[in-house]
Amino acid sequence: MTNRQQQNNYDMWHKDPENWRFGVFYVNRKDPRVFVPKRNPLLGWTLNFGNPVAWLLILALVLTIAFILKFT
Repeated sequence: MTNRQQQNNYDMWHKDPENWRFGVFYVNRKDPRVFVPKRNPLLGWTLNFGNPVAWLLILALVLTIAFILKFT
């Protein structure tokens, strides 16, 4: 697959309302990206909750915060 075809897939998936839960959470297991632009790109980036790496990042963040709170 060429870069252009891949970008077309990303754009198609991003615009599909079925991939946005509650209009806020991006969930697409076919999309390999962990970070995707928000629906309004001016607002930054969000996680692709269909990617297991995103869940590992959330878990690491929660554990880090818990560790800091417990030992400070």
